Amino acid sequence: METITSEQPTVPVVPSMDEPVVPRRSPLRAAIKTGRPQEWIKNLFVFAGLVFSGKFNQPHAVLEATLAFVSFCAISSAGYYVNDLIDVELDRKHPKKRFRPLAAGELSESTAKLIAPLLAAVGIGLAFATVNWEVGVMVVGYGIAQMAYSLGLKQIVIVDVMTLAGLFILRVAAGASAVDAHASEWLLLCTGMIALFLGFTKRRQEAVSELHEGTSSRPVLEHYSLPFLDQMVAMVTTGTVISYSIYAVNSPIVGNEMMWTIPPVVYGIFRYLYLIYDRADDRSIAAMVSKDKGMIAGAAAFVITAFAVLYLFN
Repeated sequence: METITSEQPTVPVVPSMDEPVVPRRSPLRAAIKTGRPQEWIKNLFVFAGLVFSGKFNQPHAVLEATLAFVSFCAISSAGYYVNDLIDVELDRKHPKKRFRPLAAGELSESTAKLIAPLLAAVGIGLAFATVNWEVGVMVVGYGIAQMAYSLGLKQIVIVDVMTLAGLFILRVAAGASAVDAHASEWLLLCTGMIALFLGFTKRRQEAVSELHEGTSSRPVLEHYSLPFLDQMVAMVTTGTVISYSIYAVNSPIVGNEMMWTIPPVVYGIFRYLYLIYDRADDRSIAAMVSKDKGMIAGAAAFVITAFAVLYLFN
């Protein structure tokens, strides 16, 4: 049997910090880049309520969930604008982040200050006007939490990762509300655990990267040691597997038939750990999930299995 492998991540050649950054993008491309559309993959959690409630075959429910997804994409992009505006000086001192549009001077700060509230207004307005008021309130809450994170929570050890976990739970809860479904308590708990898993593994990636590069662009990393992060990763990995397994055994729709989805979930978690620890992969979460062949295969297996259990054999 052929083993699924991924190419060893290549380390980009980064120019010396003394060399000025030459603008490479037009203002439009820079504006799009600042909104981080590649990170919208995280907002797919909004569709969890739609899929696991058995309503994916209902066109109206699909439309409502899609509108909620777009709302979260807009509000999350607004948050990235705010984050880059606040961190622009720190980013200019980082060997990689200095190429972000704002730090590189490809997008002016005044333009970013206009785009950020516009994106937030679009996201909030769309949720209230086309979905329902509950989703609108959660989108507002998401935006406030993002602001709090950028303004200070991201500098508080452990609280920074817990805040990110809360944002993932909001996505799932909003997606369930959009389709008038009940979000299982175990599904929400599992969402929180996997978000903590992603958060602590990301902090470990950043800590290793800054240790090797001798930089210090994220002050909170001074309070995270690698042994502590390894302990946290071990704990939340266990919590994620156990909480999802319990949910799969007690699925509100198909009962223990959802156990068939446990293997691809466990594989995806182990594959992610393999990339970070064994392959020293420093790519973003979105990049690994969308580009690594093993992660893509695991995700595809999960989706196919879940749809088969929920919609074909139920």
